[in-house]
Amino acid sequence: MSEASKVEVISHEPATGAEIWRGPVCEVDEVVSRARRAWPGWAAQPLSTRMELVRRFANEVRKDAEKLATTIAREVGKPLWEAHAEVEQVINKVEVSIRAYAERTSQRKLDSALQGTMAVRHKPHGVLVVLGPYNYPAHLPNAHIVPALIAGNVVIFKPSEKAPASGEILARCFNRAGISAAVMQFAVGGPPEGQALISHDGVDGVLFTGSANTGIAINRRLATRPDKMVALEMGGNNAMVVWDTPKLTDAAALIVQSAFATTGQRCTATRRLIVKNSMYDAVISEVKSLADRLIFGAPFDEPSPFMGPVIDNAAADGLSESFLYLMSNGGKAIKHLVRPDESLPFLSPAIIDTTAMKDRPDVELFGPILQIIRVHDFDEAIAETNNTRFGLAASLIGGTPPEYNKFWANARAGIVNWNRATVNPNHAAPIGGIGLSGNHRPTGYYAADYCAYPVASGEMEQPRAMIGVGLR
Repeated sequence: MSEASKVEVISHEPATGAEIWRGPVCEVDEVVSRARRAWPGWAAQPLSTRMELVRRFANEVRKDAEKLATTIAREVGKPLWEAHAEVEQVINKVEVSIRAYAERTSQRKLDSALQGTMAVRHKPHGVLVVLGPYNYPAHLPNAHIVPALIAGNVVIFKPSEKAPASGEILARCFNRAGISAAVMQFAVGGPPEGQALISHDGVDGVLFTGSANTGIAINRRLATRPDKMVALEMGGNNAMVVWDTPKLTDAAALIVQSAFATTGQRCTATRRLIVKNSMYDAVISEVKSLADRLIFGAPFDEPSPFMGPVIDNAAADGLSESFLYLMSNGGKAIKHLVRPDESLPFLSPAIIDTTAMKDRPDVELFGPILQIIRVHDFDEAIAETNNTRFGLAASLIGGTPPEYNKFWANARAGIVNWNRATVNPNHAAPIGGIGLSGNHRPTGYYAADYCAYPVASGEMEQPRAMIGVGLR
């Protein structure tokens, strides 16, 4: 037995601390070698065959829906209702990806009698590594995997070391559907294995969803490898602006959903609430009243909680320290961050006014902390929206059509909404950001773009050419 195979990844339930899964880390060279051997055969399959197999995968997920949802809920702490919603997203992604591939990578031909035919077709990259996050351990890696397989790539899927049990069930559904364990490989590991996969000469691309720090590290590691496709879907310090609206109850619901769904552990979650000064008291009163009613608890509690725990105690410790930092540097607590049991990572939703802070930290606080900022005019609201190195999601609640047009035109984000939450982006549209939120390769409907590359071909049935000038 090699040294690597003696090392195990162990996953624990956030809600209880109990062990849920363990397994040995992968042998990276073996995994990549297996993938390279499998790629020619998979790429040679007709597109219709690959599409049929991913449809079979969707059926396998339907069969395992309860098991997968229960595992997600246990492993990452999501309420069971939310875990079920994630499984539905996994299933729905298949048909969206099939439509997207047909539209985004369709074959095109332009005929000319004298110049022959100009054709555009697409080819797969080869071996793609998919690095999954823990907050959506099935849906988000699946959003890379399905488009990659349809395009003719083989996939090495390394789930987050905090959510391998969910990733294993997802991978086995692909395998049972007839997509072999060499074409769609499940590779267990932590950061060392991830780094080895990213750098391996046998890997043709990396598809990543996760934190900005990790994405930057991947980008830096591959800076001298322009031959590798790199798609980075990273986090955000997302803003929601509340302007003139009589619908305060609806506005509060959108704010609370955006800030506290998945315990604030979504890359599109609202981190900063920018409120018109004249509306401040009414809006914050409504938001606090609704946040006070939110149930946070274990995934299978009755009544069902809105929020589960954050992923682990280290995350809970970091968020607690961040809230204290905000308070110690000019922040005014509106709703305190409460941790009922120091041995478990349960946190209450928290709200803090940071208007008076001289230097607000431009970081993604990946948890249930909502920062409030007062502004006096709409230009100030837009400037505050853009006061970040990130650029994933922004939303305007209220306002007039001209104000939304101005907001849309000037907000620096890949997702800009009006009277909609920042969370729950539509996978029938591109999903991605700018700045520290991504590298201009959005997932969602546009995932097909980074899973295959276009090949332009000038074609004639017989050679026809002459040199008309410069000859003796």
